[in-house]
Amino acid sequence: MPYKKISIWRSIDWITILLYVIMIVAGWFSICGASYEYDNVGLFDPSGRPGSQLIWIGLSFVLIFIILMLDADFYSVFSYLIYGMIILLLIATVFLAPEIKGSRSWLVIGPLRLQPAEFAKFATALALAKCMSSYGFKLVSFKNFMLCMLIIFLPMVCILLQKETGSALVYLAFFLVLYREGMSGYVLLAGICAVTFFVLNMKFTGILVGATPMGELIVLVIIQLILTGLTFLVQHKNNTLPAKIIVVATAAVYLVAYLVLLLFSIPINFVHISLGIIAASCCFLIFLAIKNWVWHYLLIILFALLSVGFLFSVDYVFNEVLEPHQQVRIKVSLGLEDDPSGAGYNVNQSKIAIGSGGLLGKGFLNGTQTKLKYVPEQDTDFIFCTVGEEQGFIGSSLTLIVFAIFIIRLIILSEKQKTAFNRIYGYSVASIFFFHLVINIGMVIGLTPVIGIPLPFFSYGGSALWGFTILLFIFLRLDATRKER
Repeated sequence: MPYKKISIWRSIDWITILLYVIMIVAGWFSICGASYEYDNVGLFDPSGRPGSQLIWIGLSFVLIFIILMLDADFYSVFSYLIYGMIILLLIATVFLAPEIKGSRSWLVIGPLRLQPAEFAKFATALALAKCMSSYGFKLVSFKNFMLCMLIIFLPMVCILLQKETGSALVYLAFFLVLYREGMSGYVLLAGICAVTFFVLNMKFTGILVGATPMGELIVLVIIQLILTGLTFLVQHKNNTLPAKIIVVATAAVYLVAYLVLLLFSIPINFVHISLGIIAASCCFLIFLAIKNWVWHYLLIILFALLSVGFLFSVDYVFNEVLEPHQQVRIKVSLGLEDDPSGAGYNVNQSKIAIGSGGLLGKGFLNGTQTKLKYVPEQDTDFIFCTVGEEQGFIGSSLTLIVFAIFIIRLIILSEKQKTAFNRIYGYSVASIFFFHLVINIGMVIGLTPVIGIPLPFFSYGGSALWGFTILLFIFLRLDATRKER
């Protein structure tokens, strides 16, 4: 046992720990700037948020010590047990948690409030790593792929039942891990296309050019282009004729339709023309699939049909599935509505705060926007606006650079792992941190809808800090086994 204690401190990755310490210290100063009031409690008073966060930070180091002292095999052996216990806790939260700000995601135990969704991330990462590292596992198997989907979506559904949409969306980050481990690029392409199609259709909804709805037409043209490109990719280098036939036929049909409109002034809905072209292309690919036994064509057909179905379901999903406040946030983010005193208030005030910081910022505790409390949730989800106002462009850039180095470091360490379990868990950690960073910063500067997820190690909150700390240091404990043995 003494040998193991000595070896862990020698084999642990101190560079990552240094980055962790830098971020939690910078995060604490940001929380001070966002919540400190001169005529109220001091920075170290436990009744205030800066003092409370210091307590959480101190307890985090206790957690770190426990995590590092446990044998690395513990996390693999008990992965499913930890996952199952967290799932039960998430289900219990749905029924036992009081309603706070419209959601039931916080368990209140005396003076302590915990958000189980923050701990479900590391549990899901452990379970996914355990599943995918099992003997004979191949992700291309439909059974194995669906098992991974169950592991990912089960906590996601539980969190959605708590009405925490933002926290649930974080689990989409695990698809980056699946892609790294051999998931078909078609699945990742489908996800990217779904987001793109949704945004484009919403952005140009209601715009008519003649009889043609432009939102639907733009998406259908993109679907046709992707269909043609995929057809070209599955061809042998010496046989690109099918793709060329699709390109020529598509151009000819659009040209004829345009000439009919131009010469005879007949109102033509180009959406119908595009649907006809996609249908004809699919029929052509079915013929090629049967003739040449190239079954990749069937995947292309499936992609095209699902894309068209998704396109025409956007309005229903937006109007019937999403909550009214979520609809407004999306419209504001896409510039479809201007609601500076409502859904757009947070983002507008955040932009003002960041912009007012200039190059060097106003200095620690000197941010006027934050002192006057113009930005709601400025010490939690919108903590980055405090960084921008007090530390300026330089401080904001340095913060993003530290995060970038941190995530790249996690990826490098993941690639060095000797076991599949450690590698998959490492990529899960990197993917979760990447997703949080991109969405939170995008949310604060108005590039993504406001979905309410914290900035790791910066946002106030014990549950988030503990969740991220556990997530990270389990990986560092696993990584230490490379040099420990």
